[in-house]
Amino acid sequence: MTTVSSPSPPWLNPDSTPASDSASTSPSHHRDRGDDAESLDSFSSMTLNSEEFNLNPNPNLNNQTHTTSPSATTPPPSLLHLSFNQDHACFAVGTDRGFLILNCDPFREIFRRDFDRGVAVVEMLFRCNILALVGGGPDPQYPPNKVMIWDDHQGRCIGELSFRSDVRSVRLRRDRIVVVLEQKIFVYNFVDLKLMHQIETFANPKGLCAVSQGAGSMVLVCPGLQKGQVRIEHYASKRTKFVMAHDSRIACFALTQDGSLLATASSKGTLVRIFNTVDGTLRQEVRRGADRAEIYSLAFSSNAEWLAVSSDKGTVHVFGLKVNSGVKDTPTRIASNVTRPTSPSSSLSLFKGVLPKYFSSEWSVAQFRLVEGTQYIVAFGHQKNTVVILGMDGRSLDYLLCCFDNSFYRCQFDPVNGGEMSQLEYHNCLKPPSVF
Repeated sequence: MTTVSSPSPPWLNPDSTPASDSASTSPSHHRDRGDDAESLDSFSSMTLNSEEFNLNPNPNLNNQTHTTSPSATTPPPSLLHLSFNQDHACFAVGTDRGFLILNCDPFREIFRRDFDRGVAVVEMLFRCNILALVGGGPDPQYPPNKVMIWDDHQGRCIGELSFRSDVRSVRLRRDRIVVVLEQKIFVYNFVDLKLMHQIETFANPKGLCAVSQGAGSMVLVCPGLQKGQVRIEHYASKRTKFVMAHDSRIACFALTQDGSLLATASSKGTLVRIFNTVDGTLRQEVRRGADRAEIYSLAFSSNAEWLAVSSDKGTVHVFGLKVNSGVKDTPTRIASNVTRPTSPSSSLSLFKGVLPKYFSSEWSVAQFRLVEGTQYIVAFGHQKNTVVILGMDGRSLDYLLCCFDNSFYRCQFDPVNGGEMSQLEYHNCLKPPSVF
């Protein structure tokens, strides 16, 4: 149960219209067994000054300004976190000294906040002034079991959510805050920090969770209660769907913006599967490769025509999707209009047992080759047929730094001929161009 520390001015809803999510009116439908009792895993506190709190677009994100500049003699900070914002126009960097926000196109630093202590999670809310922060590194700025709500207009934290175990990740929507622990997920109302839903999951050390960002009601995806299973929550229809996506442990997944399609990869890392989130049916299966790999990230293009995949093999793949040709559709229409692709084995039924299944698999259209073993996350750029790639040395989990791997790439692929992508630009994330 969520508790508010003192009477305070209400948090203004970022949406200009009331949220359509029906979970706010009947949260008991969504709660897991035992949720009527006070939760022993979470509580929240919120302390605000008497001034009215507003959630508005951050002017810093539209101007080339920042407040602090590291000295030329100061060694570069250690990288702890990289993540895109919801529309992939910006990305956040958490370091052992604070955090910084950068723009993707053109690539430039927007602002930074230096605390001289570590921030291991930085979750943006599009381009507004509110961010969610979690401390990390050898000397954390905040306890790793707390989500701090940072208001960059005021330059301070204006609320917090505290838990009995460390926070693995945070997801933000304009109407919800989603906090991911290793075996539980909590969904809060953004307006008043009221706990709306809590979900038990399979062991989730990576903090895997995805939420839709469309104007409609929220779709949330998280690990289920079994190995290889995903759970899909539709808050408008108050329906829960479980899908056995893989035989192996779930390693990564991603949602389209409207929440209609879900891409999943397992710890084996050879296949990526695309599901319809309404009925849980498999719509397409693509192959990254034949050997095992750790999938680091999956990303849909804004029109769901393409899917990008990165792994520890050092190659970013772009796949063409058959499930959506760019027409804006609701999940219901997609479910009724899309024909499930033919199983790879059916086209080679006469050769069953003779040819390996991967000979009939769908392979990537385009590729970009990078340093093997480095963790890369991907997103599609705002310019047509472009991909943005952020690189993070895997050793940063132990708070080490290899400056070569704090990389930003923007690449372009040929949607007709495919093949190797062309590199448009490269930068070091921690040494962006000077702002003016």
